[in-house]
Amino acid sequence: MMKIKTLAFLLCSMANGLWVSAQQHAEQDHSKYVPPTDPLVQAKLAQWQDVKFGLMMHWGTYSQWGIVESWSLCPEDEGWCERRGPHAHNWYEYKKAYEGIADSFNPVQFDPEKWAVAAKNAGMKYLVFTTKHHDGFAMFDSKYTDYKITNTPFGKNPKSNVTKEILSAFRKEGFMTGTYFSKPDWNTPSYWWPYFPPKDRNVSYDPKKYPEKWQEFKDFTNNQIQELMTDYGQIDILWLDGGWVRPFSSIDPNISWQKSIPYDQDIDMARIAKLARQKQPGLLVVDRTVTGAYENYVTPEQQVPDHYMPIPWESCMTMGNSWSYVPNDPMKSTHQLVHTLLEIVSKGGNLLLNIGPGPDGTWPQVAYDRLEEIGLWMKDNGQGIYGTKPKAPYRQGKWAFTQKEQTTYAFYLADKGEKLPKQLKIEGLTLNSKQKISIAKGSTSLKHRDGVLQLSDKLVDSIGEQPAYLFIIE
Repeated sequence: MMKIKTLAFLLCSMANGLWVSAQQHAEQDHSKYVPPTDPLVQAKLAQWQDVKFGLMMHWGTYSQWGIVESWSLCPEDEGWCERRGPHAHNWYEYKKAYEGIADSFNPVQFDPEKWAVAAKNAGMKYLVFTTKHHDGFAMFDSKYTDYKITNTPFGKNPKSNVTKEILSAFRKEGFMTGTYFSKPDWNTPSYWWPYFPPKDRNVSYDPKKYPEKWQEFKDFTNNQIQELMTDYGQIDILWLDGGWVRPFSSIDPNISWQKSIPYDQDIDMARIAKLARQKQPGLLVVDRTVTGAYENYVTPEQQVPDHYMPIPWESCMTMGNSWSYVPNDPMKSTHQLVHTLLEIVSKGGNLLLNIGPGPDGTWPQVAYDRLEEIGLWMKDNGQGIYGTKPKAPYRQGKWAFTQKEQTTYAFYLADKGEKLPKQLKIEGLTLNSKQKISIAKGSTSLKHRDGVLQLSDKLVDSIGEQPAYLFIIE
C-alpha cells in the first residue's frame, strides 16, 4: 500500500486543486444559461430549488490510500496531480498499483441507512453520489467494465452494489437522488488508448483522426449512464463532471482553463439526455460548465457567488478540506457551515455539502457531530430556508433575507460566541411599527419601532448562543 509521507503535503496539494477548480467555475459565464423547456424538467427543477440543502459523497478506492480522488493518475505537472509512495517515480507502475487497490478494497462497515438518517436529521433533502470518478472505477455493478466495486473482496457482500444500496436508503428517507458520473474515464482504453500514452487529463488521441475509437468511447459512456438510469430506481439528477469532455464549439476562448482543451470531445449529450429522460421523465441533467441545454443548473465549486444570481445554481463544497477521505481532515465548524448555507440560500442557490466516506465504509465521527448540530439549528430555523425565494437586498451587513408569500425571513448572522444584543436594527429593510416581528426560537413576538428590535435579558438568555438568529416579519 502506498503511504502519504506527510499530511501537510496532501492538504497543500488538495488546497491547490480546490483553488484551481474554484477558479475554473468562477470564470464560467452564467449569463448564457439556457432554461429547460420540458415541463417535467421545469417542475423537477422547481422542486429541487425548494429543498435547498443536499449531501454529496466522493467515495472510491482512492479512499483506501487517503489521497486526492483520481488526480494522482493524471500526468500533468500540477501540485494536485503529484504522486507519492514507492511507485511515484514511474507513471506506469503507479497506475498499475493504483488500479490494484481494488484487489483489497473491502468496506465491511458500509451502512447507508445510518448515513441517510444522519443526513435527514441535519435537514438535508437531496443526495448526489459519485458512481464513477475520473479514474473509471465504477461504484456500481456495470456490465461494461470489470473495474468495479462488485469485482473486489467486497463483491461477496450482499450490499456490494453500493450505488443501489445508497440510492435506495436515501430514497426511503424522502430524498431526491442524484448520480455523479465522470465523463472522462482514465481506465477505459477507448479514452486513454494505450497506443498513445496520455499527456494530460484529455483523451490520448485525436477523435477526428480515430472516429471509430471515439465512437466506442461514446457508446461506452452512454451505456454506463443508461445502466444507472434503468436499474437503480427513480433518479432525479444526472450530475456530470469532467468539463473538458465537451464539443469543441462550446469552448469559450475567454476562459483560461478551456483554452488548453486540444480536441473536440463531443459525446453526444442530446442522445444521452434523450435516452435518460425516456427512463427518468423530468430528469435534471447537469453537464457542468458546458453552458447550454444540458446544464439545467450551474455549480460553482468551493465558493459562494458574491451576488444574487437569478438562475438555478448550487455551490458544491466540502465539509473538510478534501473531497475524498483523508485521515484527520479538519472539518469546518457548525457556525461556519450554517453561515455558508444562509449566504447561499439568500442569493438564490442550494448548498451541496460533501462528506468523504473512509475505506471501511464509515464517516468520521466529527461528520456525524456536525450534521447533528446543524439539524438542531434547522429545527427552529428551517422555515426560513425551505421553499423560500431570495429577497432584496439578499445580504446586507450581518443580515441575510428570504421570503415566502407575504412573510419575510431575516437571519442575523452572529459572530462566533455572540449573543443577541438587547437592541438590534434589521438592516436593509423598510419596516413600519404595525408589522409583526417574532423570533423563530420560541415564537416570541417582539417590540420594535421601525425595524429596531427591543430584546429583554430573559429572552436573550433563553435563546442562548446560536450561529444565526431568525426573525419572522409578517
